Amino acid sequence: MLSIEAESNSVKIRVGFDIRYQCEAFVPMILMLNVHPSRAHDLVTPDRLHISPPRAIAPYLDGFGNKCVRILAPPGEFRIAADGVVMDSGTPDRVDLGAQEHAIADLPHETLIYLLGSRYCDTELLMDPAWRLFGSAAPGWRKVQAICDFVHEHITFGYQHASPSRTASQAFAERRGVCRDFAHLAVTFCRCLNIPARYCTGYLGDIGVPPDPAPMDFSAWFEAYVGGSWHTFDARHNTPRIGRVLIAKGRDAADVAISTTFGPVALKSFEVTTRQLTEFPSAVDSFTGSYA
Repeated sequence: MLSIEAESNSVKIRVGFDIRYQCEAFVPMILMLNVHPSRAHDLVTPDRLHISPPRAIAPYLDGFGNKCVRILAPPGEFRIAADGVVMDSGTPDRVDLGAQEHAIADLPHETLIYLLGSRYCDTELLMDPAWRLFGSAAPGWRKVQAICDFVHEHITFGYQHASPSRTASQAFAERRGVCRDFAHLAVTFCRCLNIPARYCTGYLGDIGVPPDPAPMDFSAWFEAYVGGSWHTFDARHNTPRIGRVLIAKGRDAADVAISTTFGPVALKSFEVTTRQLTEFPSAVDSFTGSYA
């Protein structure tokens, strides 16, 4: 793992998406697609969802502090899009090699939920491998990094390996997956070792790294609680990166689904945009709809 301690000027990042669904009937949906409230002060342009055909929305914050929207999608094609600009520090993820672990008795109450097993983080099945692999590792930050190093080498990345039902233990056994599988396995190992860890999803473009020719997608990483605060780790890329823009965080991917539907829905198209700007952009191109 390469530690990056470089200073950089702030950057403007254009983020957005264009998602189209086909609904057979009216379908209630919960959308989790806005930039996370913790980044609200970095928004250069308003963080609005563009919805077509226009629909009434009901925004709220969930139990993890994520911004959600309730909506009733109509029959036929339903489009949700966004196009905004976020100001970012332009510096890579912070590295703090001296951050130490906490005794469970000393952990803040709100971190304790992130020690428990969850839908995709099946701690009961990975407890023995976790202690066998990392029980003697240096504590704190270095132990979490050892987990990232292992997961990065253990799992083969490929979009063709995506599975909506794969758990951390299955990713460990199958040794393949996408970014969510890397995050789930690393989070699960941390929890098995009594280190609070939570799953994160958001935008991560190719800023400061060679461009990836694969289509852009939302990214998954995780945060571990060491040294008295939450720190970003990324078992998929396993190097500090520039330009993460958080959308949501929770126990695992089940808590941060970009859309939860309560009826038959087909995904027709899905596009994500994340890129550094050299000049200020125009508004969403050729869009007619409502704004949430």
